[in-house]
Amino acid sequence: MSPLPASKNYPPWHHELRHRLTIIWFAKMLATTLGITTFLFAYFWVLHHPFFAITLMPLTALDHMISLRPEALPLYLSLWVYISFGPALLKNARELIAYGMATLGLSVIGLGIFLLWPTAVPTFEVDWSLHPSMSFLKNLDLAGNACPSMHVAFAVFTAIWLEHVLREMGTGRVLRIFNWLWCIGILYSTVATRQHVILDVLAGTFLGMVVAMAHLRAIDRMS
Repeated sequence: MSPLPASKNYPPWHHELRHRLTIIWFAKMLATTLGITTFLFAYFWVLHHPFFAITLMPLTALDHMISLRPEALPLYLSLWVYISFGPALLKNARELIAYGMATLGLSVIGLGIFLLWPTAVPTFEVDWSLHPSMSFLKNLDLAGNACPSMHVAFAVFTAIWLEHVLREMGTGRVLRIFNWLWCIGILYSTVATRQHVILDVLAGTFLGMVVAMAHLRAIDRMS
């Protein structure tokens, strides 16, 4: 693939972006696909095979303030697009391996918590038959594996990594702000779709932050 022509219309980070997207792209695509598939298989197995009594997560005042928003479902599902940008912007195979180990660690911690402490969101007084798309999600994902929210954990992990990459590339504020707005939107959607409660979101945020910061430190040591 030929490089972008040298022109003032193309800031330097455009060239870096193209390079990152095209380098070992097949390996990154394959790793992302296998990683998501493996995680979902393990996630649903744990969801349907709790080892202990399930704890219902309590509602907070903020939960009562956030109303049900079925239109937030596309934003909720956009996580699977969002998290793919993380590995897509990796520079080399060494970073891909390190990233894979970090996401594996995130998954093991989250699923381990679900095994030892199964949780679920409370039953909301909603007629899900009035919201067919939401009803499908509720039947598929049930209400378990609640705390920490892995949806939130992966979103926060990705946001922190993308902030690091976008700063490194010198893209400016617009893309970095968009990155955080997308992440915040996903966090909001987990509550607005009644998939999680605020305590799940807080726990998922903490988990994603801790693993992301550990990953960035590891990357710094590798440099």
